[in-house]
Amino acid sequence: MSKTTITPSEVARRVQEDDTEDRFILDVRNEDDYDEWKIPGSENIPVYDELLDYDYSTLESQLDELPEKEEIVVVCVAGVTSARAAEFLREHGFDATSIDDGMNGWGRVHRQYEIQDADGIVQIVRPGTGCVSYLAYDDGEAIVVDPSQYIDQYLNAADERDLEIVGVADTHAHADHVSGARQLAGELDVPYYLHKDDAGELDSVTELEDGETIAVGNRELDVIYTPGHTPGSVSFQFDDALLSGDTLFLRSVGRPDLEDSAEDAVREAAGQLFESLDQLTNLDDETVVLPGHFSGEESRPLATELGKLREETTNELLSYVEANDETAFVETIVESLADEPANYNEIKQINWGKQQPGGDTEALELGPNNCAAN
Repeated sequence: MSKTTITPSEVARRVQEDDTEDRFILDVRNEDDYDEWKIPGSENIPVYDELLDYDYSTLESQLDELPEKEEIVVVCVAGVTSARAAEFLREHGFDATSIDDGMNGWGRVHRQYEIQDADGIVQIVRPGTGCVSYLAYDDGEAIVVDPSQYIDQYLNAADERDLEIVGVADTHAHADHVSGARQLAGELDVPYYLHKDDAGELDSVTELEDGETIAVGNRELDVIYTPGHTPGSVSFQFDDALLSGDTLFLRSVGRPDLEDSAEDAVREAAGQLFESLDQLTNLDDETVVLPGHFSGEESRPLATELGKLREETTNELLSYVEANDETAFVETIVESLADEPANYNEIKQINWGKQQPGGDTEALELGPNNCAAN
């Protein structure tokens, strides 16, 4: 008997490895939800509301649009409606499975990548949310940077490599996802590192300062103060690797409006961000840039040498920094800001320690990544 469900992790593996031959991902959610947030390569037939009422007439009328010789992987919000749709399709002769937990499960997937061009770095990517975190390690010790709330992902990654986690750090106070840094540091009784300007009301923070170092085995994680995205944003340099947080992405830079969206405040923060990026572009061309987010990039791991990033034309805002054109940089940011991350104010309150996380923290951060400036 063929299986009726598939895990989100397996779907993520196949999407990333382009192992989608003879496989059709069918999203049955409403069109607006699909347009806002989707699995790459999926197709939308919006029959979600009908299937909630056990009405299969719309899906039945579109059976001719579905491939007969491919496995059809069906996704909805939480996996219930897609299971009904997959069962209906199997009854009509299709090879159909449902994604466990639907898009909720897709948002929780984490995938690990060793960085070949930067020794001692594990990149942990959440393909469904665009969030990226890291293990920086040496001689049996590791620092976790920008962990999600799913802390077992980092405990397991460290155990797999026989590493002791000796510290946890956030590059900034996140607005798009609930940080797991405090919880992970608390469980392991190790320092939680964060710049004081992003610490809010937290009282268990080891405050970061520009130019200081954090020991990791026989190596050091260097702190570079890079404000702009937030007042306390930092980047970390680990030998030839730059963990750039939400300051520098491969295709954009961090948006500077999530602390204060008034135009004057955005312009001031954008000016700070310009100076921070100017500082980072003075690093060696061979420095491997490892961002805290991605949006649409298909390559894994997410890593590009700084020199190559300068030469490419895919990061318009970085090109203004290269040209020393702060005016164009600021104006482009002000004119191109997109919708804010979902629930970002509530997420910030949790990460600042001003609000206790409730039972819905997983749902708070589900959705597209909107942390880039354009």
